[in-house]
Amino acid sequence: MNILLVYAHPNPRSFNRAILETIDAELCQRGHATRIRDLYQMQFRSVLDGEDLIRYWRGELPEDIRQEQELILWAQGLVFIYPIWWFGPPAILKGWIDRVFVRKFAFDFSEAGMQGLLTHDKALIINTLGGDEASYRQQRWHELLVRPISEGILETCGVCQVRHHAFYRVPTVSPAERQAMLAEVRELATEF
Repeated sequence: MNILLVYAHPNPRSFNRAILETIDAELCQRGHATRIRDLYQMQFRSVLDGEDLIRYWRGELPEDIRQEQELILWAQGLVFIYPIWWFGPPAILKGWIDRVFVRKFAFDFSEAGMQGLLTHDKALIINTLGGDEASYRQQRWHELLVRPISEGILETCGVCQVRHHAFYRVPTVSPAERQAMLAEVRELATEF
């Protein structure tokens, strides 16, 4: 399977980077072809501006967006790896989605309503958080993490199966606990 990994963390020594490297290695070891989009390393321009909108309306996609869309079309599976900051993804990832998942590529409207145009079999979202899982579940914050991207974006745009996996308390866990988390990441790769 062709799998596109979309990664958003500015620190090249972060635990998110360890997650990226672990899942990429495991997917490749299992015979999958992978491509990585490291949005910070790419210095991806994440602001959807007025010029972009005018170009979209004319059907003239900027080259950087065309490249991202070609990679999405190449992929059969998608993996998103990012930390949760203020109950959402880093702005660079939200901007990537705003600029890349445009009408007539990721979705369109008809008299029947909105329809997804993506045909990916699977997507996996992996998040890291500083808080503990019990607090997130008790306050129902967990829903704020899962629904916007998994349901509101990916499923709405046509992705069949979206799985979300969160790693909690990342800044305060022990090295042994981090290794156990990376073992979970390797297990997540088996789902593709």
